[in-house]
Amino acid sequence: MKTKQTLWSSLVLFVVCIPIFAQEAPWKILFDGKNFDQFIQLNGNATYLIEGGAMVGISKLKTPNSFLATKELFTDFIIEFEVLVDNGLNSGVQFRSNSFPEFMEGRVHGYQCEIETSPRKWAGGIYDEARNGWLYPLTINPTGQEAFITGEWNHYRIEAIGTTIRTYINGIQCANLVDSTTAKGFIAFQVHAIGNAEDEGKKVRWKNIRILTEELDKYRNPNYDYAPEVSNLENTLTPNEIRKGWRLLWDGKSTQGWRSAKSSEFPKKGWEIKDGVLSVLASDGGESSNGGDIVTLEEFSNFELSVDFKMSEGANSGIKYFVDTELNKGTGSAIGLEFQILDDRKHPDAKMGKNGNRTVGSLYDLIRAENLTTGGRGKNFKGIDVWNNARIVVKNGTVEHWLNHVKVVSFDRFSQTFKALVEKSKYEQWEQFGRQPSGLILLQDHGNNVSFKNIKIREF
Repeated sequence: MKTKQTLWSSLVLFVVCIPIFAQEAPWKILFDGKNFDQFIQLNGNATYLIEGGAMVGISKLKTPNSFLATKELFTDFIIEFEVLVDNGLNSGVQFRSNSFPEFMEGRVHGYQCEIETSPRKWAGGIYDEARNGWLYPLTINPTGQEAFITGEWNHYRIEAIGTTIRTYINGIQCANLVDSTTAKGFIAFQVHAIGNAEDEGKKVRWKNIRILTEELDKYRNPNYDYAPEVSNLENTLTPNEIRKGWRLLWDGKSTQGWRSAKSSEFPKKGWEIKDGVLSVLASDGGESSNGGDIVTLEEFSNFELSVDFKMSEGANSGIKYFVDTELNKGTGSAIGLEFQILDDRKHPDAKMGKNGNRTVGSLYDLIRAENLTTGGRGKNFKGIDVWNNARIVVKNGTVEHWLNHVKVVSFDRFSQTFKALVEKSKYEQWEQFGRQPSGLILLQDHGNNVSFKNIKIREF
């Protein structure tokens, strides 16, 4: 009996202490529910007003994205708010964002925490407005995709502490990003531009907006394993990546660990290392006709490879794996499975092959890249002359290509289907193509300027 009473007393004490602890956090009210004196409207002219103490944004035709931005700039903080958005309307909250006359004539740019009701379920993801596009789509976090409830008030929490950015909706972690692009800026509440007349007049409402700027480590939320970390740090591993078994495949400054596909030395021409970027230089557009392909010194079998790449207009290149440099000693590229890197709009190879199987992200000449995770909306390619991320995952027979964190190819390299595809392709002469136990990883020289960085791998 005494044990039960002790347990009950402990539970009561615990419950009573929760609100007391919460009240001790030095929160500041960011919006008082009475006026917009601490804000300024930027870019578009959607309507903002106050209803029942809530900030309300109303969509409007023929105006760009509108932002109600704080006059104060913030560096590290935790912000919480509740949001209710009409079905079909897209919105978001900017943070560490800026508006400069010299940048796109004052267009708001910077991190945005997504608010949306679409079937893709990316609410809580992180978008880089007017700059780098999606940094953390929720394709990699199925648990986070279920956090947002359409038609109800949702509780959001954004933690921006140093280079770590995490988001939570209704207590469920959505994003887990490490990025150092911007350290300081305003917070802004977005009404997205609309193109359909039926969306005019739809509302997004925010309330209970508060911010914490002191003792942040003390009050930050737990980090959950179901929200994979995405790091954009330059040629550097985070402590979490090291714990998960990642290592740099290129150190960002030397040729260590790499050689020419046709010799034991690194190419003496055709490649450049500068400012943490490894680039194949433009030549004649020929396949491996200048500096030539480079390959790792090590072979890999089960692995996850992540590579950031940037291509020039009209460029062609690729990331190959399960490469056997003994298969082709003559002219041209070494032989292996290939994650295609290509300017789909300008390079003629995009229209060759079969059904688009030579476009960016594709398993070259075998399987076309397409959006396999959200349905529609394309394959999330960010464009030419900007950085994109390629991820290749190999676990036993299963192989996946991911383009900017959207899965675009999936196949079993030991299946009859894959074997049949090979027999109808340019690779049919090599009987074990793509099915050998291990192989090298290759960066291709196809005579066009393409750059690589943040090359990292973990083995299973």
